[in-house]
Amino acid sequence: MSSDSRRDFLHTSLLATTALGLVGDTAGLAQNSSATPAGASKLSTEPTPNAEWRNRQSGMAYRRLGRTNLMISEVISGGDPIGSDNYKHLDLALEMGLNYLDMAPAYGNGDCEIAYGKFLGGSAKRDKVFLQTKVSQFGRLRNQMYDEVFKGLPGDKQVAIMKRVTEVRQTSLAEKPGYYITYFPGQQGQFPGSVLSTVMRPDYAHLVEGSQRFRQCIEDSINGSLSRVGTDHFDLLMCPHGAATADELDNPHIYETFQSIRKAGKARYLGVTSHNDPAAIVRKANELRHYDAVMVAYNVINAGYLDQAIVEATNNDVGVIAMKTAHAVATHHKPLQPIPQWRIDKINKIIPGDMKPPMKAYLWVLQNPRISAINSNLWDETFVRENLSLAGKKVQLQSA
Repeated sequence: MSSDSRRDFLHTSLLATTALGLVGDTAGLAQNSSATPAGASKLSTEPTPNAEWRNRQSGMAYRRLGRTNLMISEVISGGDPIGSDNYKHLDLALEMGLNYLDMAPAYGNGDCEIAYGKFLGGSAKRDKVFLQTKVSQFGRLRNQMYDEVFKGLPGDKQVAIMKRVTEVRQTSLAEKPGYYITYFPGQQGQFPGSVLSTVMRPDYAHLVEGSQRFRQCIEDSINGSLSRVGTDHFDLLMCPHGAATADELDNPHIYETFQSIRKAGKARYLGVTSHNDPAAIVRKANELRHYDAVMVAYNVINAGYLDQAIVEATNNDVGVIAMKTAHAVATHHKPLQPIPQWRIDKINKIIPGDMKPPMKAYLWVLQNPRISAINSNLWDETFVRENLSLAGKKVQLQSA
């Protein structure tokens, strides 16, 4: 058995044997405390006496988002399809029990946040949902600053640094097929800048990481987001948005600035998101201890690389939300079509039947009791009905 096959087998076996004890109001939803060993603390997704509930509906299942104690719907609304001309279908999602809205200033150049603000109607629906936004410019600013330093170096040092960049990219796991998956056009282009910053950090961090420009970036970002949404606070602030290397999380201004933001009542919890090298991001967030949650690319293709990191993080009560789950088997980005057939064949083998591959991909992730929710693109009412119908469902996973 190859290493990839063994990893897939072990992962599927793990999900099949531990997908118990998920929390929900759906009639008949299994709740089996044997999923947690005797004497161990509860899974990060299981409710606690001080769990915080919103928009609790009988047709939805909910899981705790780690130490935040927020009981979030198993399916949440991703920000990508939401815009000023496409948000009214979220009323149906709210009726069906959805209670978590994901957004970022980068989506539609702020239009996503404006649309969510219209949906919320000021404060009319604010107490029914948890709101999450991101600091989209953080990583770009960091790479820009290291690039500015790079351009001021002598030619021989530039050559040595670029040689090291090439070596890192060739040997790093981050771009390994199967672990790395292209989810959107331009994603691959994030590597040169992020790896350059990583290579330069040991010698030039003193010229970059302490800069007050990072604090200003974070403060400007959340203030702009608050204004566009028309709310006085977010439940989670994700910084960085789309971290590409673990080093990005080490910047001292992230936690220091967040502390002042939390004190001002503008955000309650700190998180991070990642598409590239998500396992490293999960491990770093867990190591730093001040991150309350992570939202990372996690799906039927790359999961074997992330599972242990997720176990370690959730053992420390860090909440985990899976994103880019359906993107492993379907995409709306025409340059990335068609999706390789072997990926679709894989999910169809694991979950047989007539269900659409993206729905199977979501359902597959929901069998993992350590995942708090899946971030789902809800383009219209059809997507709302289909994707939210998966909450609370149990299936017997087959070996891939």
